[in-house]
Amino acid sequence: MARSGKTDPALSGFYKKTRGERLDALKASCSVPVDQLRVLSQDASLSFDLANLFVENALGSHPLPLGVVTNVQVNNKNYVVPFAVEESSVIAAASNAAKWVMQSGGFQSECLGREMIGQIQILDLNPADFEIIAEKIKAATVELIDFANLVHPRLKMRGGGTRSLEVRSFPKSEIPFMVVHVHLDTQEAMGANLVNTVCEKLAPKIQEIIGGRIGLRILTNLADRRLFRARCEVDFQQLAINDHEYQLSGLEVARRIHEAYVFAKNDPYRATTHNKGIMNGVDPLVIATGNDWRAVEAGAHAFAARSGRYESLSKWTVDEQKQVLIGELVLPIQLGTVGGITRLHPTSKAALQILGNPSSEELSMICVSCGLASNLSALRALVTTGIQRGHMKLHAKNLALAAGAKPDEVEHVAMELVSRRNVSASAAEALLESMRNTPEIQSKIPLPHTNQEL
Repeated sequence: MARSGKTDPALSGFYKKTRGERLDALKASCSVPVDQLRVLSQDASLSFDLANLFVENALGSHPLPLGVVTNVQVNNKNYVVPFAVEESSVIAAASNAAKWVMQSGGFQSECLGREMIGQIQILDLNPADFEIIAEKIKAATVELIDFANLVHPRLKMRGGGTRSLEVRSFPKSEIPFMVVHVHLDTQEAMGANLVNTVCEKLAPKIQEIIGGRIGLRILTNLADRRLFRARCEVDFQQLAINDHEYQLSGLEVARRIHEAYVFAKNDPYRATTHNKGIMNGVDPLVIATGNDWRAVEAGAHAFAARSGRYESLSKWTVDEQKQVLIGELVLPIQLGTVGGITRLHPTSKAALQILGNPSSEELSMICVSCGLASNLSALRALVTTGIQRGHMKLHAKNLALAAGAKPDEVEHVAMELVSRRNVSASAAEALLESMRNTPEIQSKIPLPHTNQEL
């Protein structure tokens, strides 16, 4: 049986705390400076001046709810993980699964490679000469790499830079062409601008050697040389369900999760939703830290189809002898902790501070672990009580708000909707009207909490 981890006492019952109490808990648990916490307590933390610098034709900003996932243990280190996400239950689901994993020994994560890939397309070449041309490029590899490293000398000084070249040919394409892949270690940056600059500078040098016409010069977001793996072993006892509505042993839950994985591995229709559940734990962290979630999404889904068929990104197996469910997830993760807006956006700066200012490699390992946690939580719900049971408890609050409930009425309306098992917009509207016309019910609604000031 796996080793059990301990949760931080300061974070106990985090979801029950007021906003001020949550900020105080973060200060105690993560040693986040007070000035950073003040940024989090300001609902409009992105000024128009910054928004106007970030994008063209700026009008304002579009905030997302920002919360934290608790109980995340990666490589024996505990994290409070910021999530920027609008979907109900994502944070609760990830926190619950992370706790099961923590109590079973935590996530183990590793970097399988940290190189970004740039592509230089060469056209107007004779396909019959492709093999000879490829040999010319290979013969000039050392010269080309040395030239590429002159483009960003400071990157080379920091231990990064261009590592290798790869030649790929497409002689049977509608328009025959060749591609040179440039593999770069971009260190703490996501590296898009670094890669693109190197490709643009290196392309004429390649053209001098082989002729032809240069086409595109840009990075690929299929970063399959920048891979990260997360793995966990979850004790059966953490998976068991034993309440007044549903009872199921941990072994049976584990077997059903394995069956669900097999479904996703073989059927792209199921795999798409399965992988969306994984990205529920990836995108919110990418967004919170000011990284490019669109690049990460594109890379993940392309990676899922690398065999020629779209399939599950994760893998779940059962070890009955050890009494554990084993999960594994490998993702191409393109994250940076410098460059872009990661150090310019005030909320992104605070998010990185909450995480302890991790390196890009550490941040990526946290990210892939959260993806595996979200996947685990979704699968456990799907194979047992159904996904709606937990989701609807939180979705009911949104319906109550949409029906016009005031902040002090939302909780009561949501609880009633769930207890009546009729979580719908029409039911919320009818319930709210009935409640407001019944003084006895109104008198039982508690006054809302007053948030503490920092």
